[in-house]
Amino acid sequence: MSVLAKRWAFAKVAAWGAISLLGMLDSRQWRAQGDETPYSRMAPMEQYQMERNAEVALARSAAPEAITRDATVLVLGPQGYVTAIQGKNGFVCMVARGWVGGFDWPEFWNPKIRGAECLNPPAVRSILPLAKMRTTLVLAGRSQTEIINGLRVALKNGNVPKLEPGAMSYMMSKASYLTDEGDHNGSHLMFYLPISDTAIWGADLPGSPVGSGPYWFSSEKMSQAFKGFPPIHIFVVYVPNWSDGTAAPLVHLH
Repeated sequence: MSVLAKRWAFAKVAAWGAISLLGMLDSRQWRAQGDETPYSRMAPMEQYQMERNAEVALARSAAPEAITRDATVLVLGPQGYVTAIQGKNGFVCMVARGWVGGFDWPEFWNPKIRGAECLNPPAVRSILPLAKMRTTLVLAGRSQTEIINGLRVALKNGNVPKLEPGAMSYMMSKASYLTDEGDHNGSHLMFYLPISDTAIWGADLPGSPVGSGPYWFSSEKMSQAFKGFPPIHIFVVYVPNWSDGTAAPLVHLH
């Protein structure tokens, strides 16, 4: 599998999309560990923010214009994502930062990460609420334990919806920056499914354009913390063109 697939598709399970949305360490915990990586702590908040119009444009580049022109667009504010443009087709486009990755991902706090993504209506209703909740908790400086407990309570109490059939998202922007390692980007689609047998999609086999990864868990610790909740897998399918129709580089998964 390519560096891109390892670092983003398997670190992210996506916005979302690219893969655990649940694990993180707050800046105090990173500081306690010392400068073990170039991104061992959270950078100043302004390094993660974008000029509003630039963020809107990048978010909209995640999918073909026929989809994004009528989509809702979110931008990152100091406390979480807010609506910049209210759409009418049910899709939501946004730009993910590095903290959508697993808490042990070396680029978790990389301020250069910009993952343009456009979620379809089922994903908006069932994936986006958890993504927004997690981002809000990250920006509030909550500890890993507090984030895990908060999400567990929300799931247990039914405060977030169950995964809907057909949930998927587009990540076809040529302007995204997904990792420092190797290729910085790759045009792909992501499909969220409540299954654990990835073989039924032919995922991760030689020559297959499909990769996969678990949505909920990035480690045994996280898996145990969420024991009893149904598994969700994300299938990453690489496509040969960017959202503007131009040819995208071929990504080799194996």
